[in-house]
Amino acid sequence: MKKFFPIYVRVPVIFFIVFALMEYFIDSGDRPAFIKYPMVSVFLFVFVFILIAIEITLSAVNRVMYQLMTPEEKAKLEYENSLTLKESSWYKNLMQKLTKTQPIEREGDLLMDHDYDGIKELDNNLPPWWVYLFYICIVFGVVYVARYDVFGGDDQEMELKKEMTQAKIEVEEYLKTAPDLMDEKTVVLLTDAPSLDAGKEIFTTNCAACHRADGGGQIGPNLTDNHWILGGGIKNLFHTITNGGRDGKGMISWKGTLKPKEIQKVASYILSLQGSNPKDPKEADGEIWVDENMPKKDTAANKAADSTQVK
Repeated sequence: MKKFFPIYVRVPVIFFIVFALMEYFIDSGDRPAFIKYPMVSVFLFVFVFILIAIEITLSAVNRVMYQLMTPEEKAKLEYENSLTLKESSWYKNLMQKLTKTQPIEREGDLLMDHDYDGIKELDNNLPPWWVYLFYICIVFGVVYVARYDVFGGDDQEMELKKEMTQAKIEVEEYLKTAPDLMDEKTVVLLTDAPSLDAGKEIFTTNCAACHRADGGGQIGPNLTDNHWILGGGIKNLFHTITNGGRDGKGMISWKGTLKPKEIQKVASYILSLQGSNPKDPKEADGEIWVDENMPKKDTAANKAADSTQVK
């Protein structure tokens, strides 16, 4: 075996097999395990050192053992080393176990009585690898039928649907905690002072030129009243800032300049300006927007009592 797999082949093959197994079983994320975990690199270095040391030791032992052999033993060893792969004894033994072939000298014992125009048939056994594979296929078929036809297991289409549903749930959960992947469906209104202060700074830098610093409107519409051209609320406002206003006129798209988290902050700040009544505001544009998700007030409960009612 060593003749067919010399040391300069064995050592790299064994090393890379161990390396691949460690990379497969060690969860290191998007980086190789030997980089993320320095101890893995140390282990691999020690392993290849020991591997080379073992090969050198075995080579030295073989040389010593060769010197202690008799001339007959040396001649036998040299003869075995001169054999090709198919002529080697271990290869012949392996093929015998896999095929169970009979030597050509025993063909006379295997001949059957059948004779087809001078062609005779041998009663050879089936190769063991073929027999074992046949039995494995039978067992697999029984398990397959029981799993999918008897007990109603999920087929590939059902597994795909379940995986797609689970992936959708995981993506939605991830979007809730990933501000840079936020969109108008997942954005929520911010009311804390640090977020509103950051939104005010963004507004002053990018939006005040068109809407005035107080939001009263100039080139752009007044942002302090309840009239909205493209809808109010945090979701509509986030969408408008991200994608821009009406085609051909209105505000540009800011998604290439501001991050989703920054758009959320400036949108929340703009909504905090509602009802602030700035000086000389621009005339209202658009329509009055009412949040349909807000609970409706009971008008009957708020209706003023008639003081002229006859008791």
